[in-house]
Amino acid sequence: MSRRGVLRLFGAGAAAGGASLAVPSFASAAPATAAAPSAIPVPGDPQYWRKIEQLFVINRDVLFMNLGTVGSPPADVLSVLADTNTRVAQNTESAYSSFDDVRAVAAAGFGCDVDELGLTHNTSDGMAKTLVGLGLKVGDEILTTNHEHSGGNSPMAQLRDRTGVVITRVQVPVGNRQRAEDYVELFRKAITSKTKVLMFSAPTYKTGTMLPIQLLAKLAQEHGLTTLVDGAHIPGMMNYTFRELGVDFLAGSTAKWHCGPGGTGVLYARNKVLPQFNPNPLPEFWPSITSSYPDAGLPDRSTTSTASYDLGRYLTSLGNGSIALTSGVKKVLEMWDQIGRQRIEDHSVGLASYLKELVAERWGVGSLYSPKDDPRLLCALTSFNPFRNPADVMNSAKSAEFVSRMKSQYSITIRNVDFPVIGAAKPHVPVRISTHLFHREEHVERVVDAMWELSAQMA
Repeated sequence: MSRRGVLRLFGAGAAAGGASLAVPSFASAAPATAAAPSAIPVPGDPQYWRKIEQLFVINRDVLFMNLGTVGSPPADVLSVLADTNTRVAQNTESAYSSFDDVRAVAAAGFGCDVDELGLTHNTSDGMAKTLVGLGLKVGDEILTTNHEHSGGNSPMAQLRDRTGVVITRVQVPVGNRQRAEDYVELFRKAITSKTKVLMFSAPTYKTGTMLPIQLLAKLAQEHGLTTLVDGAHIPGMMNYTFRELGVDFLAGSTAKWHCGPGGTGVLYARNKVLPQFNPNPLPEFWPSITSSYPDAGLPDRSTTSTASYDLGRYLTSLGNGSIALTSGVKKVLEMWDQIGRQRIEDHSVGLASYLKELVAERWGVGSLYSPKDDPRLLCALTSFNPFRNPADVMNSAKSAEFVSRMKSQYSITIRNVDFPVIGAAKPHVPVRISTHLFHREEHVERVVDAMWELSAQMA
């Protein structure tokens, strides 16, 4: 199959209620002097993705392919931030708020109800809020993986040390030889009578493997477990309907692939029982990190399809919030809705699939730590071993040099990651590349050519 055929195959560029609470809600009003919004191009325009690229102020002298670490807000979002900050300063506005208007836009885009959606500072914030709020006791087990981010590892370790919770880790395989069912079976074999929570990253930030969320959620439901997903890379990259995933909690960032302001994120928390998605009772959960918990306490959690209360408001309300940041989040959510979330996923994941095919051509499929053949495991992150001598991937200094020289010699920003590999004496330190809506085929080809040339220089 031709390279462009591979890209077409993966669809790149394809068209794509509860009781009220005593929590004040100040709508993040539109900036008083906001500039006219930039025009979103019309689908079918042959220059469509080039015009999408023009919505961003990102430095085009450097090819930035590290969205997995941080995104670049569009010009319209920067305008909203600047204008709102100025207005807030001039009018000395405060916002002891649950930002219901922003949460409503987010909930619609992510496929859930507003009472299930809280605004957070980032994924780590959402993970900590969830773990500290669960009713876990001494001896209860959290089943997770050995490829988790510190945003999940840190609050789990605190629970272990403070309350005697047990952490058990599944050793996850890497590369292209796995199928979705293989990961499910690994978790199934590790579940014990002590297991209470199934916590995993999807995708894993280390390898870019999209662990099969729905299949793992189904497994958890069968065993009566609470599910928590570190979905840092999902918002803005994948067009998932959160409710249909069947999980209890999913924490994500709006500052990475969603290209919102720094210090912003979302937390989905299942808040009603919908048998078609998850028939299990709602887990014991306390919105512990909030400034609006009622003195009289909360009503019992719902056992039906109607929420007992708006949990998302408690998860959001935390002192004097930032009107500017939430206004920026609202703007970027609206932009993604206009462009089309499925169109963005098709383009970003399609470019990643193209990248994986080119890597397999040059370095061999065995160099990939990310799967490429099972579509259920794909996302827009790609990790692989760029070295001509494969053993060099265990040399952290050489990996760091590779990333540095990609920037200094070729003006391309990528990053490396480190993680244990089953059977390896030392952690592997491959490179990781992100493909997104302001990238095109030419960018993928450019990064592959540069890495191939550099790998020869460093052999």
